[in-house]
Amino acid sequence: MTSPSPAPCPGTPAERPATRRRLLAALALLVGLTASTPRSDAASADDTALIAAAERGDSAAVRSLLARGASVTARDNRGRTALLVATHGNHVEIARALIAAGSDVNARDAIDDSPYLYAGAEGRTEILRLTLAHGADPASVNRYGGTALIPAAHHGHVDAVRMLLGTRIDVNHVNRLGWTALLEAVILGDGGPVHTRIVELLLAGGANPNLADRGGITPLAHARQRGYRAMAAAIEKAGGR
Repeated sequence: MTSPSPAPCPGTPAERPATRRRLLAALALLVGLTASTPRSDAASADDTALIAAAERGDSAAVRSLLARGASVTARDNRGRTALLVATHGNHVEIARALIAAGSDVNARDAIDDSPYLYAGAEGRTEILRLTLAHGADPASVNRYGGTALIPAAHHGHVDAVRMLLGTRIDVNHVNRLGWTALLEAVILGDGGPVHTRIVELLLAGGANPNLADRGGITPLAHARQRGYRAMAAAIEKAGGR
């Protein structure tokens, strides 16, 4: 007993491949049209208003616009979402509302900033904590190829550094300049108590004290060249050479 043959494709055998291609093309066109259906003018206006309200720190307007259906995925002409704009302004409650509404904490703008990366780099610790609790990717990197930890160390944000070290972030990640967070804390820091504390935190968090820059200069050598005695002492204590 033979199995029943499948239903034939319309047309002659020679025509069948072309028929299949036409059917697939029609289906793809239909899917594309459905996916690209534009939002109404009113909805688009609400999206724009949401970003503007987030930028000026207007919590009431943000909540009202979200309730009306404004999209948290909408972007301005710099590719920024309302959440990234709120992060720029350190508007914590607005960031909280946008994240609760589903805003992506890893969504990047035109220069590869995301709410998570920007919050870490600029020491927006309350927003950083929110992003980490809602899917932030510690392995993501900025336009310089660095994790959030590297600029946090460079800019002297002790609390942000401590918070990031509590994640699975790579403390020895090397950016496009050839620098780790430890190297940036020494090279771009001021050698004072804040950057020295950051150096101590990085070393306690597993930073390699002997991971040199592209010129072969170690963190200890950089600290000594700059006369940063407390910093150099901390690196020596951790085994730096």
